[in-house]
Amino acid sequence: MHPRAATFAERAHEDYGFEPDVEEFPEGTKTAEDAADAVGCDVAQIASSLAFDVDGSLVVCVTSGANRVDESALGAVFDVSAEDIEMADPDRIRETLGWSIGGVPPFCHDREVPVVIDETLLEFDTVWAAAGTPTAVFPIDPDRLRRHADAEPAAVGD
Repeated sequence: MHPRAATFAERAHEDYGFEPDVEEFPEGTKTAEDAADAVGCDVAQIASSLAFDVDGSLVVCVTSGANRVDESALGAVFDVSAEDIEMADPDRIRETLGWSIGGVPPFCHDREVPVVIDETLLEFDTVWAAAGTPTAVFPIDPDRLRRHADAEPAAVGD
C-alpha cells in the first residue's frame, strides 16, 4: 500500500475505530469518472473531497462525482456570496489538510476545517472516497462518512 494511503488507514483506525478497505488503482482515480470506472460503481457514488477558500477560510466540500459544486449554494451554507468563494490553493490544501489534490479524504485532516457533504450522497448505501492518494479509494456508508467528517449535509450540487 502507498505510504500516504497507509497513513490515512492508520489515522482512520486511530481517530474513529474505522478500518477502511483501501483499494489502489495504478491507472489512477483522479477524476470521478476514473474512480467510478475503477471500482465499478455509478459516478454519482464517488465522494469527491474538494477544498474551497470561503471568504478566507478553508472548507472541504464532499460532493457527488455526478455533480459540480454550486458556489452560490455553498456560499449560502456559510452566509457568503459566490464571489467570496474560489478553489483553494494546492499548497494551502496540503499545508492545512495534510493531503494533496486528488487524494484528499473526507476526514482525517491535519487541522479541523468545516466540511459540507452533498446531500445526494446520503441516498446511497455505499460511496467511494479518496484514501490519501490519487490512486487509492475506499468504500463507506455515507452516513458514517458524514459523522466522521462532522459534515453538514447541504444541497450544493449543480
